[in-house]
Amino acid sequence: MYAVIETGGKQLVVKVGESIFVEKLEGAEGDEIVFDKVLVVGGDKIQVGTPYVEGATVNAKVEKQGKDRKIQIHKWKSKNGSSHRRQGHRQPYTKLVIETINI
Repeated sequence: MYAVIETGGKQLVVKVGESIFVEKLEGAEGDEIVFDKVLVVGGDKIQVGTPYVEGATVNAKVEKQGKDRKIQIHKWKSKNGSSHRRQGHRQPYTKLVIETINI
């Protein structure tokens, strides 16, 4: 069985027992999070929501809160020797383990 959920402005396909990385969510390690924005539930019978499937939820457990690896951003304007800028960014994330898909 699988489900398509919406979180952090993105849509993710999830299965029971799978680990996923999502935009940072509130909650400590070990907390349970319930996603009620379920777009599709699949398995023997596929249910498609308009826009969400009524009564469908996905339960997940927070495994880890962290930051992704650093990316370097370098801004430079050509033909202008004094306009250089270097910047880094680390995106925060939440690692979840999908426990159940409820219909």
